[in-house]
Amino acid sequence: MESARPLVVTTTKPLAIIAKAALGKHAKIEFLQSAKQSAHDIVLSVGALEKMHRAELVIFIGDQMEPGIAKVINGLPEGKSIKVLGLDLDFVESKNNQRENHHSLDPHVWLNPHNANIIARAIQGAFGFSQQDIITEMQILAIEENLASVVELSYISHHDMLGHFINAFKVSKGRSLREANGARKGAKSQYVLRNFAKENDVKCVFVEPQYGDKDAFVIASSLELPLRTLDAQGVKQQLSETGYAEFMQTFTAQFKACFS
Repeated sequence: MESARPLVVTTTKPLAIIAKAALGKHAKIEFLQSAKQSAHDIVLSVGALEKMHRAELVIFIGDQMEPGIAKVINGLPEGKSIKVLGLDLDFVESKNNQRENHHSLDPHVWLNPHNANIIARAIQGAFGFSQQDIITEMQILAIEENLASVVELSYISHHDMLGHFINAFKVSKGRSLREANGARKGAKSQYVLRNFAKENDVKCVFVEPQYGDKDAFVIASSLELPLRTLDAQGVKQQLSETGYAEFMQTFTAQFKACFS
């Protein structure tokens, strides 16, 4: 019965994709992020608060990425939440403020499938289920082989969110229009970005659905580069037991489309 299944609430869509793949039919998965929101600026409504208190488990990225939500979640009873950045993941750093040279952990951990498997196992363990991977080593290897022909090619991303994907698959580190937290960069950074594009034979500018495309369109037009969609939030991905593997395959295809 629907009512017999525990409710699991995640802050973001990517975490919901992982949770559904981890728990399958054994739980009802809901998420707070809307299709037009960045994972960095989710706002809690009264309904969201009520949903979180009804949930048997709440999963969030962490205080750094979701400071407003984290305060509420940290007040929940012990054992009722999982903080993803508190797990033993393979972390990479990001530079959130170019002017202050401030580094912090890149919160886009779900773009490394090895991290996704660790998160999935933590979710399964919270319910006492047997711990299984949600993406196999063969599927990860297939993605790696699919990317082999483009690992050295250059690109511009919409915001600095590809660190974990780069770490997992050894693709080149491009440059970004925005900081890791989604904030716009200053004029000096834009100048450096344009020089990078000219000197490194950049192939495209990626645009992300939740940010709109005005800033990406401006620089792509000025550099005469194509725009390509890269959806790290899995906006169109269905929640299913195979959903995370499908999400990574789609994300890889979108990334590779830059170079076609």
